[in-house]
Amino acid sequence: MKRPAWVFWAFLSPALFAFTIVQIIPALRGFYFSVTDWDGVGSGVSLVGLANYAGLLRDQQFLRSFAFTSLFTFSAVITINLAGFLLALLVTQKFRAANILRSVFFMPNLIGGILLGFAWQFIFVQVFDSLSKKFGILWMAGWLSNQVTGFLGLLIVITWQLSGYMMIIYIAQLQNIPDSLLEAAEVDGANPLQKLRHIILPLMAPAFTIGLFLSISHAFKLYDMNVALTNGGPSDSTQMLSLNIYQTAFIEGRFGLAQSKAVVFLIVISAVSLIQLKISKSREIEQ
Repeated sequence: MKRPAWVFWAFLSPALFAFTIVQIIPALRGFYFSVTDWDGVGSGVSLVGLANYAGLLRDQQFLRSFAFTSLFTFSAVITINLAGFLLALLVTQKFRAANILRSVFFMPNLIGGILLGFAWQFIFVQVFDSLSKKFGILWMAGWLSNQVTGFLGLLIVITWQLSGYMMIIYIAQLQNIPDSLLEAAEVDGANPLQKLRHIILPLMAPAFTIGLFLSISHAFKLYDMNVALTNGGPSDSTQMLSLNIYQTAFIEGRFGLAQSKAVVFLIVISAVSLIQLKISKSREIEQ
């Protein structure tokens, strides 16, 4: 028996109401404030049209933050997913400590980005400097004092945090691969590398779609770890877009300009994520 339409909407309405309150309305207000000169505090709001958006092209720090965030996201997506996949391959092997290692590798994901940032800041600054002075390892000195090593520091920490989470996703997909396929390939004389290339990787495509989507979203929006580890320094050379938007709104008091940056940020993340999903999904269909 087909249920009346009102039953469907009755069950859906609480979720729609919550989504409208916390997502739709704030987004619409954000679009409105992006075309104003509001300072985030006063009641005076004047429309400035697209002036805020036009100003972004002349905002050198915004452009540098955008370029840094894009490069960081590209690098982080590769390292996070590669590390997560390799860890998944490791812990799905049959040895006694496999289950313990799963827990150990997943633990960093349970720690907040602020705590991770401060913990690794101590490692990069105090520990690395001590090792540099004691053993004369020059590249360890002043690890967070320039853009290159600051970039590497952020990349190391986010990979260390998220690779265990990606590992769980890849474990689930690896365990769905039929043993009969791998056994048949082994009977046919395939070595481990050939089984990985021709059987495991193609069948991992759905998990790669999820892993890439999650890592792109997380890396693009990184804020807390950036604040705790480098705070955008030195000289804002490691400032990511989320931190740039925050400083524009709450430090400089230019809320309308910050909101226009956030709108552009939203559009970029949505476009990149949709393109990635489309490409990944098409590969799943082909395989």
